[in-house]
Amino acid sequence: MTSVEAATTVFGAVEGVLDEAVLRRLALDTGIHVAAVFGKSGKPHLKDKLRGYNQAARISPWIVLIDLDNDYECAPSLRAEWLPTPAQHMYLRVAVRTVESWLLADRSGIAAFLSVATSRVPRIVDDLENPKQTLIGLARGSRSSAVREDMVPRPGSGASIGPAYTSRMSEFVGTPGRGRWNPESAAQVSASLSKCIRAMKELSSTPPS
Repeated sequence: MTSVEAATTVFGAVEGVLDEAVLRRLALDTGIHVAAVFGKSGKPHLKDKLRGYNQAARISPWIVLIDLDNDYECAPSLRAEWLPTPAQHMYLRVAVRTVESWLLADRSGIAAFLSVATSRVPRIVDDLENPKQTLIGLARGSRSSAVREDMVPRPGSGASIGPAYTSRMSEFVGTPGRGRWNPESAAQVSASLSKCIRAMKELSSTPPS
């Protein structure tokens, strides 16, 4: 039996490309095989499709990863409105306030990746109003011109992120042994990440029904 065959197999749904990278990395770390990831077209699209994903989760395990953003006061409020009756195999996880918070939570890792001092990285990340802009602000002060060019939006472009922001952050997330992100270390800082990892470990150890 191969490792993929031995692992718990799930389907996933996320808001975007970076969220997919985070989900797949956490799955690899916790012994879960992700068969396919759906969504990736923004938060409203994910909300519209959630009912269908929940129906599918009556049969197979699903992990849906959503950013809390500033839409709700807390993750339970989002869950209560979006999915008041989750199916047996539905694992709805909420990043507080976005997956970028989880990346910032690995303070030494993100500092090294962006070529900035660790002291510049916030110590409390789940309370940040806009973690993505916090990351871009760090990149703006990077010692690396490549980081600045990739992650900081061009003046006058009207863009909120740099041209290679997503690919840079996906590179940081990486895979075990290759990415620079340390989820276990980050989970010591971010409570929402810690809860997500714990839920995924429980799922990976649950025999298929």
